[in-house]
Formats: sequence, structure tokens, C-alpha cells
Amino acid sequence: MSNITNTSQVTLHFTIKLKDGSVADSTHNQGKPAKFVMGDGSLSENFEHCLIDLTTGDKKAIELAAKDAFGLPNPDFIQHMDRTRFNGQDLEIGTIMAFTGPDGREIPGIISQMSGDSVTVDFNHPLSGQDVIFDVEILNVE
Repeated sequence: MSNITNTSQVTLHFTIKLKDGSVADSTHNQGKPAKFVMGDGSLSENFEHCLIDLTTGDKKAIELAAKDAFGLPNPDFIQHMDRTRFNGQDLEIGTIMAFTGPDGREIPGIISQMSGDSVTVDFNHPLSGQDVIFDVEILNVE
């Protein structure tokens, strides 16, 4: 069995919980574990650092402050758009919609406010600004 290093390929189950214990996300709900390569940018550097030296079968609760998990909300990621851009779609506050980013990739945005012809969309990660706890179970290390 090998320990996780800076270049390992890791398969794991994780559950993200908020401080109040509510579950924000879990690979168990999706029915399949997550797989990533250390350093590929899919996880924050601080989170990856907490995985170093874990091995197959290890379980750990990792507590991360907001800035070390999904970051702090960035006011530049909040955009005001004209309602006509939504082609008469039924909009509700809290709805998550896919938008095309400048690089052509889809990015999720949350409708956070509506006023007259203006719609405010928040492109911050839904968990930005939240302290979180990752419960991880390491399934495989390559």
C-alpha cells in the first residue's frame, strides 16, 4: 500500500458538511467515488496538503476555513444582467443556471436578486465563505 504523495492518483469518497452538520455534497449520493490526481487543480492546495501520507482505507475528517476550502466571496463575481437576456424564462431567486464563460466553458450562476429589468447573478462557488468539514475515505492510491 502506498501513501498519498504530491503526484498520486487518488480515488476517494467524500462528504462535505457545513459547521451546523448539514451535508452540502457527497460522493455517496452520486453512487460513485471521486478520482483525481494530486496537483491537478481540482482540489484546493490546503485540502490536498491534508491528504498527504494518508493511505488506502484511511478515514479522516478535515476541517477547512472558508478561505482554504472554496474561497471567500468575490464581489467581482456578482453580475447584473438585463432580464431580456433570459428570453422570458421563469426566474426565481436561488435558481442555479448554466452560463457560458469567456473561455466558452459552462459556469454555474445563482440568481440572487431581481428588480425590474435587472437580474443579479452570483458566480461565486455556492460554498464560498463557508467553513466546511470534509469527511474523506481513501479507496485507492496509485
